[in-house]
Amino acid sequence: MRLVKPKKFLGQHFLTDLSIAMDIADTVDAMPELPVLEVGPGMGVMTQFLIQKPRPLKVVEIDFESVAYLRRQYPQLEEHIIEDDFLKMHLEHTFDGRPFVLTGNYPYNISSQIFFRVLDYKELIPMCTGMIQKEVAERMAAMPGSKTYGILSVLVQAWYHVDYLFTVHEHVFNPPPKVKSAVIRMTRNAVTDLGCDEALFRRVVKTTFNQRRKTLRNNIKPLLGELGLESAAFLQDDLFNKRPEQLSVQQFIDLTNLIDHAKKNL
Repeated sequence: MRLVKPKKFLGQHFLTDLSIAMDIADTVDAMPELPVLEVGPGMGVMTQFLIQKPRPLKVVEIDFESVAYLRRQYPQLEEHIIEDDFLKMHLEHTFDGRPFVLTGNYPYNISSQIFFRVLDYKELIPMCTGMIQKEVAERMAAMPGSKTYGILSVLVQAWYHVDYLFTVHEHVFNPPPKVKSAVIRMTRNAVTDLGCDEALFRRVVKTTFNQRRKTLRNNIKPLLGELGLESAAFLQDDLFNKRPEQLSVQQFIDLTNLIDHAKKNL
């Protein structure tokens, strides 16, 4: 059977080590009662292990060549292959509104976008596992005070516990990427409401990390200017002497509420 040629524009790096593929597939077993959606199955190196699990499985693949290969190689998947762009899917229709586990060997070029998409559907995705660029995995799991702690860390950790499971080296891929990879697991925490304006929370986090070496007092100014709060009294608080990577998720929530309260009392 003709193999699929990896396509650079799709960020494809096909995993060739079957033991690692099995280990990644087994990360979904932490929630065995839920169906699974695999993103970017390629030639099915993980799919072959996922398909053996006694639970519903669907795969979403944008590459027509990979779709054709999967249909030939895994005929039992025929009705469960979604030929689409994951980032554009309406995920509430995937399993008729039922929550599911997301997994995959995610394309490097869209991995961050995938996790922002997961956040949009956090009530439908209680767990997300898979392989991504090591650098991105480290950012997602980073704690406050770390050099790798940033936007993705705060926004993801507001809703999920993140476990960095293991590192995967370059030589087990075709073609080998220029960086190491890592496998992570995100599990929904108990938070159902952040206790702040979520849209403003995202703006605060993204704005403050734009110039992460500056103090909050300096890098929050563009947002405060937009809101008419550039001379707000709360800027004298000691909190604004900190740099963004020093703040916990809860401190970002508190900062959001501080700004929101001042905005409403203009």
